[in-house]
Amino acid sequence: MNRIESCFSELRRQGQKGLVVYLGAGDPHLNATRQLALGLAECGVDILELGVPFSDPLADGIVNQLAAQRGLDSGTTPEGVMQTVREIRESSQIPIVLYVYYNLVHRRGIDRFVAAAAAAGVDGLLILDLPPEEDEPCYRVMSETGVLPIYLVAPTTPENRIALIARRAAGFIYYVSREGVTGMQQTLADSIGPMTRKIRKISRLPVAIGFGISNAAQAREVSRYGDACVVGSAVVNRIAEWGDSPELVDRVTSFVKELNTALKHDPER
Repeated sequence: MNRIESCFSELRRQGQKGLVVYLGAGDPHLNATRQLALGLAECGVDILELGVPFSDPLADGIVNQLAAQRGLDSGTTPEGVMQTVREIRESSQIPIVLYVYYNLVHRRGIDRFVAAAAAAGVDGLLILDLPPEEDEPCYRVMSETGVLPIYLVAPTTPENRIALIARRAAGFIYYVSREGVTGMQQTLADSIGPMTRKIRKISRLPVAIGFGISNAAQAREVSRYGDACVVGSAVVNRIAEWGDSPELVDRVTSFVKELNTALKHDPER
C-alpha cells in the first residue's frame, strides 16, 4: 500500500483528521527544506506537499510565488528536490506529494520524471496545470511506478467532471475551497460543506481541503467536512519571515503544532 493510502487508513482507524503541509522546496535553500520536513514529520504532520519551484506558478498567490522565486534563486532544480526527498527518506517515512507544473515534467520527459520521483521516495504527484482529459501518458507511467495521481476539484467543477476526476484519482482528492489562487484568507468559503458532500456522493476517496486556511480555528472548521486540511501559505509566510534564522524550524513547527492540536483534539468531534 502506498504511504498516502496507509496514512489515511490509519487516520480513519483512529477517528482522526489529517494535516497536510505545503513547503516551497528550496526556500530558503534545500537543506532548510530537509530540516523543515523532518521537523514537521516529528510534530505530527501527516502528509508533506513539496512545491517544485517554477518561474510561472499560475495557481499560486503572491506568498507562494515569492517562495518559488526564492527557491529558484537558491539554485533549486527538480533533480535537487528529488535528492532532498531521498535525504528525507533516510530518516522519515512521511508521505510526500510533489506539487509541480507540467512544464517541468514535460521538459525532462514524463517517463524520466515520474521514474525519478518514484525512485526518490515520492508517493504522489499533483500536476497543477495538467487536466485529467489530457494526462493519459502521465497517468500510465504513474500507474506503473506506484506514484499516485492527485487531482484538484474546484468550487466550479461540475458533477460530470468530478466523476471523471474520481475515476482517475488515487490517494485523496484535493478540494480547492475557493476560486482563484493560493493564499491566506480571513474567512472560509460558504461552499465547503455543499461541495464536499457532492464529492463524497461520487467518490469514496478521502477529501483534503485547502487554499486559504490560515489558522487553527479554520483548520478545525474545515476538518468537520473533509478528511484532511491542507495549509500552505500560512506556513510559507513564516518561512519567509524567519528565513536563514537558526529559529526557523522551531518557529514553523510551533505554528504547525497549533494546527495539529486543533485537528486532532477537536472537542466537538
